[in-house]
Amino acid sequence: MDPTHLIREHGYWLLVLGCLLEGETVLALAGMAAHRGDLSLPWVLTIAAACAFASDQFLFWLGRKHGPAVLAHVPRLAVQAGRVHQLIERYHGWVVVGVRFAYGLRLAGPVVIGTSALPARRFVFFNALGAVLWAGLVAGLGWVFGQALESVFGEMRWLEALVFIAVPLAAAGYGLWCRSRCSTARAEPGGR
Repeated sequence: MDPTHLIREHGYWLLVLGCLLEGETVLALAGMAAHRGDLSLPWVLTIAAACAFASDQFLFWLGRKHGPAVLAHVPRLAVQAGRVHQLIERYHGWVVVGVRFAYGLRLAGPVVIGTSALPARRFVFFNALGAVLWAGLVAGLGWVFGQALESVFGEMRWLEALVFIAVPLAAAGYGLWCRSRCSTARAEPGGR
């Protein structure tokens, strides 16, 4: 199958799914596809910002309504909640923006912030700001990377196909490796 056809046909749906989860890799690839003309950059930015905003709003309200139960089921979050609450007291809503860029906290961060005293209106404002900054920065990096690939390698469709297949596979493999390391560390005596 032609990767260009797949990207044009399903790229926006994959972007939605990726941005509802931890979607840096998917968004960067969408930025590359926008550089190639396979996706529209304004649509990529709009979809990414809207999905990131909606996802974090949901997670914030999950923390606000069911925070103690969530923290009880995930002890690692409970340990970090006190530190996050201190950061919110000191830096206020800017923590909301920063959590979006902190690897590993993209999903957990809004839940923990939801357990804090940060007003919901303030979260909405900083969440929107963070979503727009995140979408622009990550898609922009994808755009620049796509331009660099084209400058170095020219019009090589096989290289594009390789990047669009290898990058998500490498990211998934790294995620699985990290998870297995964490579960092994917990299973060992004295593990975290």
